[in-house]
Amino acid sequence: MSSLSPSSSHDKEKVVARETAIPTAEADPEDVLVKRYGRFGPLLSKLFASGVEARGVERVPEDQRETRNMWNNLLMWWSVNTVLTTIPIGTLAQVYYTLTLPHTVATILCFGALGAIATAFISTLGPRTGLRTMIITRFSSGYVGGTIYSILNILTQLGFSVTAVILGGQTLASVNPGTLPLVVGIIIIGILSLIPCFVGYHYVHYYERYAWIVIFIIIMFLWGLGGHAGFDINAQKPLEDKGRALSADILSFGGIVFGSVTGWAPVAADYNCRLPADTPSTKVFLLTFFGLWIPICFVEILGAALMTITDPAYVQAYADGSTGGLVAQVLSPWGGFGKFLLVLLGLSVVANNIPNTYSAGLAMQSLGRPFAMVPRFLWTFLAFVIYTVAGVAGREHFSEILSNFLSILSYWTAFFIVVVAEEHFIFRRRGGPLGGYNLDDWDIPRRLPIGFAGVLAGCFGVAGAVVGMSEVWYTGPLGKDAGAEFGADLGFELAAGFAAVTYPPLRWLEIRLTGR
Repeated sequence: MSSLSPSSSHDKEKVVARETAIPTAEADPEDVLVKRYGRFGPLLSKLFASGVEARGVERVPEDQRETRNMWNNLLMWWSVNTVLTTIPIGTLAQVYYTLTLPHTVATILCFGALGAIATAFISTLGPRTGLRTMIITRFSSGYVGGTIYSILNILTQLGFSVTAVILGGQTLASVNPGTLPLVVGIIIIGILSLIPCFVGYHYVHYYERYAWIVIFIIIMFLWGLGGHAGFDINAQKPLEDKGRALSADILSFGGIVFGSVTGWAPVAADYNCRLPADTPSTKVFLLTFFGLWIPICFVEILGAALMTITDPAYVQAYADGSTGGLVAQVLSPWGGFGKFLLVLLGLSVVANNIPNTYSAGLAMQSLGRPFAMVPRFLWTFLAFVIYTVAGVAGREHFSEILSNFLSILSYWTAFFIVVVAEEHFIFRRRGGPLGGYNLDDWDIPRRLPIGFAGVLAGCFGVAGAVVGMSEVWYTGPLGKDAGAEFGADLGFELAAGFAAVTYPPLRWLEIRLTGR
């Protein structure tokens, strides 16, 4: 058996069909769903005929792969991150950590690169396996472990969506204050995000291939107008901490930057699993890396730079309207045209929210067979309802939600990436203990790992995060010792480290005892 190839046994395929409640690799998802839902079959048939994607978490067989979205490994992530939603991450460096612009830039570049490397690796597994990201975790953490990761991923994508719809709604509402209620703006962003996700994979790729172009030009306008207003790289100098306190600020903000990039790792393989299995991994890695690192750094640094403008009007604009208000003030010299650009920026968060919405539906299907039996587009609609309602409820607390969410996000994505990487490079390598992936086993629990190694390593990762974290509501003992008055957030570093040390011996023991 090759290291990454499905079994060709016809008898085994019949076993797969008998043991699973969702389509096998050779089954047509449309036919399966139409037959399963009886009297609703004709309605589903019409939906699929109109272009709505039927395939959910089922593996994409080699003969159904296609090459047309290869460059979307770069362009999609460029569109997803060249958006308004990325700007406020950069502002947190001054708002919460009083970092000067030079220290902020260095932190964003370094921690952003680390996160992009990790996420780009996960992306390479899509073409090689033909599986969605959460299904891939079953080969390291078993069916139960994969379900746990799916729950964490659902919370992650919904959290990203909440921040996206709030910021988009804030921006639309700030175009003509008092005209468009914030709640209505949030609902508009949510509905626009739902449409391409409801249709599915190809429509998502089509939109993301071009969405970055106009917004990238507007981002350049913001750089120019902000520079004209006066960037002051020493604006935070009197407030910046020194010594250990400065190191703690950099580490804590770096965790937020890392989380803003690795937040895409749990969905990275969802958007290239239809590429041919022989697609060069190096090419996928490099396209994904630069598609993430360049726009995220470029736009987050813009957010940090805008916070150095000392003009009282700009300071007050941020105080009154957060990032949306600040951006509106930057564009205000251009009058009506500036307001038009502000509307486009507000709508740009749709590109960012599309993968959150689409992958949240896939993660819900990945919870197990009963969930996978429900059509993907229904889970997508449920995700839309949840994050829109949550966005309306939390619309007055955007900065707090963003800061706490991204910090905690970096903890679990760190040990998730480590476990998947060690399984791939140590145990699934050609000539390794398992000799590769038997991809037909993706939904057969008795042929997947039991998962105690992956689950326990994840628990150790959580322990590392707890002792190393530094949040407003809790600071771990190591996090407290690493900093001055408020400690330093070492959560993602220790989460990754604890998982990295414990997973290999636990997995070796699991293989010795179970053979899988």
